[in-house]
Amino acid sequence: MLALVATLTLVFATQDKGPSAEQQKALLEAYFAASATTPQGLAERKRVLAEFALVPATPAAVAATQKAVQKLWEKGRELDKSNGQAFFWEQEKKGLYIVGGNVKKPKALAICMHGGGAGSGDAWSAQGGYDPALKGLDWLAIYPEVLEKTEHGWTDAGTEEWVLELLECARRTWKIDANKVFLCGHSMGGYGSWTLGAHHADQLAAVAPSAGAPTPYMNREGKFTGVSAGIIPNLRNLPIRIYQSDDDPQVPPEANRVAAQQLKEAKERWGGFDYEYWEVPGRQHTEPPGGYEAHLAKIAKLTRTTHPDTVVWQPTLAWKQQSYWLYWDEPVKEALVVAKADKKTNTVHVTCDKSTRGLYVLVDEKLLDPKKELVVFLGDKELFRGLPQPSLGVVVATGARGDTELAYSARIPLF
Repeated sequence: MLALVATLTLVFATQDKGPSAEQQKALLEAYFAASATTPQGLAERKRVLAEFALVPATPAAVAATQKAVQKLWEKGRELDKSNGQAFFWEQEKKGLYIVGGNVKKPKALAICMHGGGAGSGDAWSAQGGYDPALKGLDWLAIYPEVLEKTEHGWTDAGTEEWVLELLECARRTWKIDANKVFLCGHSMGGYGSWTLGAHHADQLAAVAPSAGAPTPYMNREGKFTGVSAGIIPNLRNLPIRIYQSDDDPQVPPEANRVAAQQLKEAKERWGGFDYEYWEVPGRQHTEPPGGYEAHLAKIAKLTRTTHPDTVVWQPTLAWKQQSYWLYWDEPVKEALVVAKADKKTNTVHVTCDKSTRGLYVLVDEKLLDPKKELVVFLGDKELFRGLPQPSLGVVVATGARGDTELAYSARIPLF
């Protein structure tokens, strides 16, 4: 940490605006200490970012801050590398998870979610079913157990936030390539794969839900008419391989059939959408033909798309602020954002069906040319024309996940 202070001191010694190097060190530590998923934590992070926005973002300052942010992320919490059961909160005996698969030199990470429902389900059931397949792939496996055993356990009682924290800790502990992270699971774990996969598509390479579906909508006659918001649009750049038996008595096929049809319609509307709906006869609620090995083989060679030319985002979580190269200070729930970037013309076109206050386009050379004039449109209105200017607040906000592929230094407001 002394080296970090020295670096920041060298960069900011001649600057008389904004917080000092020592203050910036303290601010970075406060940012990392604040929760990324609670209103109080988000408010504290917003305060820190406002302080960093006061510091001139010279090239040296940007580089130093990027380095400092990454070092702090690398010093974050790690998991026990040994196989077996552990508690994330050991003192409270809360947050049970199992480490499995290849724990020596894993080629990828799979978060594997168990089935169950109200009052039932455990991590060992997922470990017993999936571990042979994941060991065969040389992947690290993390098997979390829902914090509360409810009907939608993977999105209830803070479990979703915790799963993302486990993912981050595992990446740090085993130096996992952020482009090789997958979600899978059977039954309720299939629901979790669908839902968490869609919510956090920018952090994943692919998902493989088995005998589980997203929450469906039904009309008064009991007919399935769609699935919950924030699922289908967000899968535009995330491959999904869906397994379903036609006679499943616990998760009947109608919901997945409707979801697959909506994926087809979304592909026709926006392009993209790499999906496969794999329905087979007579398996009821058991694993796919060929076992989980056959299912995971469908995603094994896939790698995350980090800079798609089109992003479709329908937020449902107040704490999910970044999706690929879009950033939203306070996401408007169930707004539909469609953003298209064209590197040849250095333009971005965005549409949104709700207020875009606090919504930004993130800019770097992987998708656009920040050294040339950039033009950004919201609908038919030109909002920006010029050279994007870096901001240390952007460096901190987008770099704090330790995901260098999706860390940025400049952004353009869409309001």
